[in-house]
Amino acid sequence: MKRIFTTLAVICLAFSINAQKKYIHCGTLIDVENKDALKERTIIIDGNKIQEVKKGYVSAPRDAEVIDLKDMTVMPGFMDMHVHIEHESRPKTYEEKFRLEDTDVALEATVYCRRTLDAGFTTVRDLGGSGVNVSLRKAINKGFIKGPRIYTAEKSLATTGGHADPTNGVKSELKGNPGPKDGVINSVEDAYKAVRQRYKNGADCIKITATGGVLSVAKDGSGPQFTLEEVQAVVKAAKDYGMTTAAHAHGIEGMQRAIIGGITSIEHGTLMDRETMELMKKHGTYLVPTISAGKFVAEKAKIPGYFPAIIVAKAIKIGAQIQVTFGEAYKAGVKIAFGTDTGVSAHGDNAKEFGFMVEAGMPEIEAIQAATINAADLLNIKDILGSISAGKHADIVAVKGDPLKDISLLEKINFVMKNGVIEKMVD
Repeated sequence: MKRIFTTLAVICLAFSINAQKKYIHCGTLIDVENKDALKERTIIIDGNKIQEVKKGYVSAPRDAEVIDLKDMTVMPGFMDMHVHIEHESRPKTYEEKFRLEDTDVALEATVYCRRTLDAGFTTVRDLGGSGVNVSLRKAINKGFIKGPRIYTAEKSLATTGGHADPTNGVKSELKGNPGPKDGVINSVEDAYKAVRQRYKNGADCIKITATGGVLSVAKDGSGPQFTLEEVQAVVKAAKDYGMTTAAHAHGIEGMQRAIIGGITSIEHGTLMDRETMELMKKHGTYLVPTISAGKFVAEKAKIPGYFPAIIVAKAIKIGAQIQVTFGEAYKAGVKIAFGTDTGVSAHGDNAKEFGFMVEAGMPEIEAIQAATINAADLLNIKDILGSISAGKHADIVAVKGDPLKDISLLEKINFVMKNGVIEKMVD
């Protein structure tokens, strides 16, 4: 009986600690909705939600926790709209898919989840993996492991032989004939079935590979791989199930089919021309640039043996172009959401993308917007995330110094809060 009472006391104490209000005193608070830097603000947090933001350093009641960030710049938690949380690129990546069990992948991914959260990214959209994504999301939501909030596409959708066909590059007796259940489609009917299977498997969103890709074991990295009708079917089916859509796309024709077909975001957009940019503006399509991945593959392609030979020329050509295209798309007025393709590049280095965006001509405040309010808009979750506003989840990060003058400061996050819980705090 004594043990029962002790257990109940511990539970009650834990509940009271979690329920305790928090007052965060912010030296500077970046208001991403109004592109403003506000001095001396107090964020009041009740549970996992932001209750109020007040001017000045408001005195807290005796039972509240005070968090002193007076010497820091405070922002909403960052959101990366293109990651692959299950893996990280290395020379043996292509053989490991034949050797690693799902359990091996999952255990390794827990490290990547922690690195991502420590880097200030409290929410990510995973655009292509396996059921491990879904399990990671569940484990994080239940508090079993530490990591960002995950919105997953589960398995990317491809066409036979296209980028993300899981049997590309394997010997004949292993190729088989993967279909909608495996994420491979070749008709409108297949498209509906594949989307419904992803929903059944636990996906939050849908990704298609509208063109060839750099890292697939195939020679074409830019040609179209979905018909317009197939794209439209994917989009319609996804909308039926309340899911947004993304299209990996390097080449113009595949990109334009995806945009006209109603895709929510274009990933990479490497060879985009002015006509395509205008089409994106007309349809309200987001660009998720992934400059980090482009730079990573272009660099690693110069190392003999890092990639299979068929990939090297694609990596050098496509990788070097992404940042240039992003700069042109930004200047043209295309909507931008932050995304890195991390997993190609190293987990935890996500914030380097901010610097690459600024190098290409985007002002620092807009780069931060891309990773906060714009990303939330892309995911249709602006009502709960993306800014430090009353009623939203308390996802908050902070750095020493002024990232509006030196964007590289965002690579050294000092404070991370997710859902009202402090995950990281360093001097």
